[in-house]
Amino acid sequence: MKKINFENKYSKFSNHWSPRIIAEMNDYQFKIAKIQGEFVWHNHKDTDETFIVLDGEMKMKMRSETIIIKSGEMFVVPKGVEHKPCADNECKILVIEPRGVINTGDKINELTIEQEQWI
Repeated sequence: MKKINFENKYSKFSNHWSPRIIAEMNDYQFKIAKIQGEFVWHNHKDTDETFIVLDGEMKMKMRSETIIIKSGEMFVVPKGVEHKPCADNECKILVIEPRGVINTGDKINELTIEQEQWI
């Protein structure tokens, strides 16, 4: 049992769109990521996905609308909803999702994380 310092964890990597696992609770993983630019359209047909903005601002594009999520806010993408995270400037986020969820969902491409990375 150890406390986790977000800034310390963020200082250990610089890649955008490369989530790092910082903790697990039951079958859920807590992942931090730095994002900037646009990700890919994708969905997770079997699970919801929670995004918490720790620093900065992101946009969650969905086919029907775009939600702006600012520092101190969170948004849950319901399972099966196609979405595309974006950030004009670097944004630090915390993602909560079940263990084993592929970051690009139903799409496999150069942004797909094949090996989970703990930090």
